[in-house]
Amino acid sequence: MHVNGVEMTLEQSVSLQDFLMAQGYDIRTIAVERNEEIVPKADYADIMLQDTDILEVVHFMGGGQETIGGHSNADKTISR
Repeated sequence: MHVNGVEMTLEQSVSLQDFLMAQGYDIRTIAVERNEEIVPKADYADIMLQDTDILEVVHFMGGGQETIGGHSNADKTISR
C-alpha cells in the first residue's frame, strides 16, 4: 500500500478509519483519496484497506487573516 507516496505494509486487514487513527490523523481535519477517488467520511469505518491501495491524505490547515498594506490575505493553505 502507498500512503502519500510512501510504501507501507499492512500487517493485517484494517478499516480505513482504524488505519487513520492508528497513524495519528485527526479525522475531522482530513480528506482521503483512495485509488483516485475521494472517500466520504461516512465510509471510513466500512472500507477495508488492501495492499494494492493508494491513499492520499490531505490535512486542512486553518489560518487567520493578515492585513498587508490595507489588503486582507486569507490563508487557504492545504498541505499533505
